[in-house]
Amino acid sequence: MTTMRAAVCVRAGGPEVLEIREVPVPAVRPGWSLVRVRGAGLNRSELRTRQGHSPGVVFPRVLGIECVGEVTASTDPALPEGTTVAAVMGEMGRQFDGGYAEYALLPNSLLMPVTTTLPWEVLAALPETYLTAQGALDALGVTPGSRLLIRGGTSSVGMAAASIASGHGVRTAATTRRPAKAGALTADHVLVDAGSLAADVHAIWPDGPDHVLDLVGASTAVDSLRLVRRGGTVCVAGSLSGWVIPDLEPIAMIPSGTRLTAFHSDTVKGDAALLQRIVDEVEAGVHRPNLHRVFGLEDIAAAHRYMEEDRATGKLVVVPDVHVNNRRTRG
Repeated sequence: MTTMRAAVCVRAGGPEVLEIREVPVPAVRPGWSLVRVRGAGLNRSELRTRQGHSPGVVFPRVLGIECVGEVTASTDPALPEGTTVAAVMGEMGRQFDGGYAEYALLPNSLLMPVTTTLPWEVLAALPETYLTAQGALDALGVTPGSRLLIRGGTSSVGMAAASIASGHGVRTAATTRRPAKAGALTADHVLVDAGSLAADVHAIWPDGPDHVLDLVGASTAVDSLRLVRRGGTVCVAGSLSGWVIPDLEPIAMIPSGTRLTAFHSDTVKGDAALLQRIVDEVEAGVHRPNLHRVFGLEDIAAAHRYMEEDRATGKLVVVPDVHVNNRRTRG
């Protein structure tokens, strides 16, 4: 095969700037491998890149910061043809073409071999989402029996974090701003965030949670610091409300002894052992994959529109091989 289908972001703009094109299959070069993409998870960072909010990205560009698939050609003897792999971050879909295509040429250092019997669309729902969730929980230092509040609970990372935490004996509460989505949450306590959470949180845990995983980000981080118990930890690991906390005054806004940290998924790129552990636990039923909907590659504009309208409760995935419009799967 010399050509392939790819969803090319031709310029910054709305979902309509994602065009399905026939393009050359990339040629393998030293340090890189060609992967047949079997599935690619959708992420809000790709939405922002498409909108023109990722400095340094030059269009046209094939977006997609993660994918799963099979190695078809490699310069690394440790990655023989047919190896099942996943890849996340490392400037995928930004400095070089990413997962919104039938094939992707990726740095060997990003490829994480994985052994699994999971369907492609389920496997595709895991890498970025679960690696981020697990990394953020590790950054928080959660332990069995501790109390965890997840803000942005119906995001794919929020649902993954609740699943991981609950599977390891952590007491959880999760928030949503949309009452219609509350039923999708599996946390011990579900809270509707109408702008003030203090009363509801303190009704559950009078002195506050031990940890707050804040996936809303900029607009709620300071409030999360006031919600967590004195000496507790807040981890900002999402940017549903943007990247920057305006007018941050650390001494005035961070209660004495309370810790503020952050987690970025680039930290765990290439961590094959961690991904394999996550896959094994999903296969064993410890975690739910939280796969919400699967789109075909030709439906990529519709998938971005769906994501932009905040309609998902869980992970959205694109599968290049088949037309699967309107297919829904819940893990």
